[in-house]
Amino acid sequence: MNPLVFLAVVIAGGVGAAVRYLVDVAVRRRTGERFPWGILVVNLTGALALGLVTPLAADEAWRWIIGTGLLGGYTTFSAVAVTTALLAEEGRTRTSVAYAVASFVGSVIAAAIGLSVGSLL
Repeated sequence: MNPLVFLAVVIAGGVGAAVRYLVDVAVRRRTGERFPWGILVVNLTGALALGLVTPLAADEAWRWIIGTGLLGGYTTFSAVAVTTALLAEEGRTRTSVAYAVASFVGSVIAAAIGLSVGSLL
């Protein structure tokens, strides 16, 4: 990876993180705090987008910039892990399990859909 692509990945990562924050806040304002819908939406849409980008980005540099940078900054499975643990600590075991399963299974399904659609385009 050349220095210019590296810099683009870094900048794209920052943009992705900022967009993640904005999406999370917007979703939480609409849905409340009872269930972590914001980060779930972020991770599902990020997995879908990565699935779409992977077959479409013919240039490796763009895969790095969009996939690793932008979408890597946008999605956050560390937040899923912490939120799942906090829900469990609060005694909200069913919500904790539902969130963990929805995050993992939903993201795999979203990525598969993205890959399928991206391959068709």
